Amino acid sequence: MQVIHTIPELREALALHRQRGFVPTMGNLHEGHLQLVRQARELVGPAGAVVSSIFVNRLQFAPHEDFDTYPRTLERDCQLLEGAGCDIVFAPSEKELYPEPQGYKVSPPTELADVLEGHFRPGFFTGVCTVVHKLFNIVQPTLAVFGKKDYQQLMVLRRMTAQMALPIAIHGGETRRSAEGLALSSRNGYLSEAEKVEALRLSRTLKALIARWQAGERDLAAIEADAMQAMRDAGWAPDYLTLRRQHDLGAAVEGQPLVALGAARLGTTRLIDNLEVS
Repeated sequence: MQVIHTIPELREALALHRQRGFVPTMGNLHEGHLQLVRQARELVGPAGAVVSSIFVNRLQFAPHEDFDTYPRTLERDCQLLEGAGCDIVFAPSEKELYPEPQGYKVSPPTELADVLEGHFRPGFFTGVCTVVHKLFNIVQPTLAVFGKKDYQQLMVLRRMTAQMALPIAIHGGETRRSAEGLALSSRNGYLSEAEKVEALRLSRTLKALIARWQAGERDLAAIEADAMQAMRDAGWAPDYLTLRRQHDLGAAVEGQPLVALGAARLGTTRLIDNLEVS
């Protein structure tokens, strides 16, 4: 496996590979990331190249968020990626990827990017779309794999790829969970052992929200308000707990595939999760 830090070196290394699978990450990897790499490996086949980028993208962090303290674990990450079947790790410096201030940015439509995560993290999806579009231009993959745990992000990037007519197939990887059911996340490392147990409440609350809908309740505002209060009563600070349509994150409609999504802060750690409803 090669570890490459510059754009010219990466392009040279990829010149002979027509099939390219791409998995962008910010590093501090867990089993969920590695499963995305394995999925990319299977999709491109033995003759294709699998590239994973490791870059902590300043553009998607608000000033009060954890950009400076986000764990950088490049050596460990590279070892894990090699074991998962990655061929090339692209680990650029900030100066390499942004040699000058990034004045040109990709701004996704407000109806998709300014709700849920976008509402509570203004500018987040502009930062995500800008760096992913730039990485797409550099790597020129034939396919890219993103985790479903970041459900809204996957949807935003699918739409960006389609509207920009990029010749890239976007694949979603299923959310990986611990044996106890906690969605794997790089930020789980911030949790104490007691908090990891309590963190299971988020998925349980989403399941309870779904159960009420499936039992025939249709006052969604009341169902969501009860879920929010239940989290507050347990000491959490929830941002949202909601049921939406899978295809556009619009208001839930009976008879259409839905997804329950939640984001809440446990202590100092913000966690997100989602559960699809067929």
